[in-house]
Amino acid sequence: MNVLIIYAHPNPRSFNRAILDRVDATLREQGHATQIHDLYQMQFRCILDSEDLLRNWRGNLADDVQCEQAAVRWAQGLVLIYPIWWFGPPAILKGWIDRVFTRKFAFDIDAHGMHGLLTHERALILNTLGGDEATYQRERWHELLVRPIAEGVLGACGVRNVVHQAFYEVPSISHAERQAMLDQVGVLATAF
Repeated sequence: MNVLIIYAHPNPRSFNRAILDRVDATLREQGHATQIHDLYQMQFRCILDSEDLLRNWRGNLADDVQCEQAAVRWAQGLVLIYPIWWFGPPAILKGWIDRVFTRKFAFDIDAHGMHGLLTHERALILNTLGGDEATYQRERWHELLVRPIAEGVLGACGVRNVVHQAFYEVPSISHAERQAMLDQVGVLATAF
């Protein structure tokens, strides 16, 4: 399977980077072809501006958007790796979605409402957080993490099987606990 990995973390030595490396290595070991799009390294322009809107309306998308859409088309599976900052993804990932998941590409709207156009078999979302899982579950914050991207973007755009895994307390846990998390990442990637 062709798998596009969208990675959004500015620190090349972060735990997110370790997750990326494990996902990519495991997918390749399983025989998948991968492409990594490191949005910070690419310096992806993440602001959807009036020119983008006009180009979208005219059907004349910017070159960088066309390249990203080509990569999404190439893929049969998607992996998104990013930290949760203020209950959402980094702005660069949100901007990537805003600019790349355009109408007539990722979704369309007709008399019956919105329907997804993406045909990807599956997606995997991997997040890191600083807070503890018990607080997120008790305050029902967990669903604020999962639903916007898993359901509101990928599911609404037609991706049929979306798996989400959050890794909590990353800044304060031990090396052994991080290794256990990476082992879990390997299991998730193996099942992809």
